[in-house]
Amino acid sequence: MTAPITNSRKWGTLVISCLAMLLLALDLTVLHLAAPKLVEDMAPTGTQLLWILDMYGFALAGLLITMGNLGDRIGRKRLLLIGTAAFGAASVLTAYAPTPELLIAARTLLGVAGATIMPSTLSIVRNVFTNPKERTAAVGLWSSVSALGFAVGPVVGGLLLDHFWWGSVFLINVPITAGLLLGGLLVLPESRNPRSRPLDLVSVPLSMAGVIGLVYALKAAAHDGLGHPGFWISAAIGLTAMVVFVRRQTRLAEPLIDVRLFRLPAFSGSIGANLVVIFSSLAMSVAFAQYFQLVRGWSPLMAGLAGLPGGVSGAIGGGLAGVLVGAIGRARVVALGVLLTAAGFFIYTGIGLDTSYWYLLPAMMVFGVGLGFTFAVTNDTLLASVPRERAGAASAIAETAQEVGGSLGIAVLGSVLGALYRQNLTLPPGFPAEAKESLGATLHAASTLPAQLGDALALTARQTFVDSMRVSMLIGGTLLAVFSVVVLYALRSVPKEIPEVDLDDEGRVQDQVPA
Repeated sequence: MTAPITNSRKWGTLVISCLAMLLLALDLTVLHLAAPKLVEDMAPTGTQLLWILDMYGFALAGLLITMGNLGDRIGRKRLLLIGTAAFGAASVLTAYAPTPELLIAARTLLGVAGATIMPSTLSIVRNVFTNPKERTAAVGLWSSVSALGFAVGPVVGGLLLDHFWWGSVFLINVPITAGLLLGGLLVLPESRNPRSRPLDLVSVPLSMAGVIGLVYALKAAAHDGLGHPGFWISAAIGLTAMVVFVRRQTRLAEPLIDVRLFRLPAFSGSIGANLVVIFSSLAMSVAFAQYFQLVRGWSPLMAGLAGLPGGVSGAIGGGLAGVLVGAIGRARVVALGVLLTAAGFFIYTGIGLDTSYWYLLPAMMVFGVGLGFTFAVTNDTLLASVPRERAGAASAIAETAQEVGGSLGIAVLGSVLGALYRQNLTLPPGFPAEAKESLGATLHAASTLPAQLGDALALTARQTFVDSMRVSMLIGGTLLAVFSVVVLYALRSVPKEIPEVDLDDEGRVQDQVPA
């Protein structure tokens, strides 16, 4: 950036970046709500439905590293505006897709567009807010909007689905993208890495194969178990591609990922904290979606409203994080955030079939504040640890870690929950084993029985699911409590205000730790 940026333009840039992140957060949550109506209208096969649900995430995760680096090279504003226009167009295609095959293709395009937007927003904020205190506050607000978006998404989706067809949840993206394009053209400054070289065309497919292979393997493990061939094949492809990719990065003049970044405690500690927290929290989110709707019998809208205080608390935590950093330091704020999420898990272990919402509410709020503290500080720490020229690549690494961490959480904690449920549930004689695959499958099977027998089986299934949830929450809370100590140690040397980092003569991040 060659000219100083006025304060009004700085904060206008933050508003645009937050609105873009809100768009992505909404879209990540609405399809699962729309799935029942979609199945009713379009009648996809089970395999088609899985691809409809998963293709967005695969495309997004696989392209984040490439798109983050592309933004550093061609300009982050340019890439954000291109991606926003593509996202709006793909949303219309998704809403009006007439067949499952075309819907899968449209969801893929949405994921590609999302991959251009996600790293661009945070890297633009990093380049505009060069003052450390302002940058910390700005990233905290950005994280707050992201947390709020995940909570608001189910509410917006539930309201639309109560009155319109399933495609309406995607059409809501169109006016948001139109506002983003207009505001972005008028307000956003352009920034790029002036010393960038062309993308390494071998590293791009290697990074895609590595990330998609690992994410697919984790999803396969969660859905089909570790014995399924799809898990082993995709895991082998993903790990092999990732090893070759990392080795190649050490030999490139300008790699997609400068692996020396992971030697920096601020960078690696922040990545680890993000991964572990999203690992636990996303698995919890999936479990509670089933608890509210299948155990308590609430509508999607009621379930969305029930989770709203957690998102609001996350937004509050993100906004307060910058103030706390100045008071007690980065390591303590992140450790406190992780410990609060653990406390939320431990409170959830007291859940029952008819637990009062007033018992769940403080757990949600404690958990949400913890998430806000953690992500606001780790995202800022991670961005401040790298030069502004490489902000897009750094943002992409962080977001890829979150995608992998979320998939890992669903695969591990979700598998624990599913295994406990299947192991402890007793079905009447003659029932097919498939009825034990999930709470939804059991409740469907129970509906085919005479009323008295069906009600008894449904009650048993719900109680077994809740008992299994308690164990999963205990495991997740223990993991987080242990990691709060680890992150306190890992980030102990990171200062409250991180000075600017420069590139060396070869265009790489200068060493900040001993070799």
